[in-house]
Amino acid sequence: MSAGTNERALGLPARLAIYQSERFPVVRNGLVLAAYAGAMVAASAALGGRPLPGPAAFAVAFLVVFALFFQLRVCDEVKDRAIDARHQPDRPVPRGLVSLREVVGAGIAAAPLAALAAALLDPRLLLPLAAVWTWMALMAAEFFAPDWLRARPLAYLVSHMLVVPLIALFATACEWLVRGATPPPALGLLLAFSFANGCVTEFGRKTRAPQSERTGVETYSALWGPRRAVLVWAGSMAAAFLLGVAIGVAAGAVLLVAAAGLAGLLPTFALAARFATAPTPARERAIDLASGLWVLGSSLAVGFLPLAQRAYG
Repeated sequence: MSAGTNERALGLPARLAIYQSERFPVVRNGLVLAAYAGAMVAASAALGGRPLPGPAAFAVAFLVVFALFFQLRVCDEVKDRAIDARHQPDRPVPRGLVSLREVVGAGIAAAPLAALAAALLDPRLLLPLAAVWTWMALMAAEFFAPDWLRARPLAYLVSHMLVVPLIALFATACEWLVRGATPPPALGLLLAFSFANGCVTEFGRKTRAPQSERTGVETYSALWGPRRAVLVWAGSMAAAFLLGVAIGVAAGAVLLVAAAGLAGLLPTFALAARFATAPTPARERAIDLASGLWVLGSSLAVGFLPLAQRAYG
C-alpha cells in the first residue's frame, strides 16, 4: 500500500493535522502571529499615547489574525489549484491527502469563530473584519483578471499584499476603536510597515536556489534570477527597517527601535550577500527562516519598545 493510500485511509482530523504541518504549521505560525497581532495592538496604544489595553484586546486580535492568515492559505489553495495539480502534485490537496472542499470548509468554519470573537469585544470590529474578507474574496477570484495579473508580477504582488495592512488595521482597531478613540496619527506608517514586512515574507519564500526551481512554479528567483531576487528581498527589509524607525520617531523611542532593527538587519544583509554570490538550497532555507525572524523581531520592536521607553526611560 502506498504512502498516499495510507494517508487517505486516515480520518479527517488526522489528515488535517498532516495538512497543517505542511502548509500552515500551527505552532510556528501561532508564535509569529501572536507576536505580530500583539505588536499591532501595542503600537497603536504607544502611537496614541495611551496605556496598553486589557488582555481581551490582545486575545481577540490574535485569534482573528490567526484565522485570517489561515484563510489566506485556503485562498492560495483555491487560486493555485490548477498550477499545483500540474507542477506540484506532492502538495496535500493535489496528492489527495485532503480535498479542496475539506480545506475550504475548514476556512469557512473559521469565519463565524472570528466574527464572534470580534463582536464580543466590540461589534464595530465587524466593519474592518468585513473589509479584510471582501479583499480576500477578490484575491481568491484574482480580481477577475487572473491572466492580466499573472503577466504582471509586481501588480500581482501589490494587489495581494494589500490584505496585510488591512489585517493590521483590524488588529490596531482592537485598541483604538474599542476605546472609542481616533486612529493614532502615525497609523499610516504602521500599515506601510506591515505591507513592507508582508513583502519580506513573500520575496523570502519565493527566492530559491537554481536546484530548487520547478518548471511552471512561479518564483521571483526564476523571474529575475537569484541575485536580483535576493537583492529585492533585502531591499524590502530595508524599507521595513526605515518605516520602523519612522514609527520609533513618532512614538518617542527612535534609538531603541533603530538599534533593534539594525541588530536584525545587518545579519540578513550578510546572508543576502552570500546567497547572491552562491545561491544554495541551504541558504535558500536560511532566507525563508530569516524572513520569519525579521517579521517577528521587528514587529515586537515597534510594538513594545516605545512602551518600554515610556515606562523605564
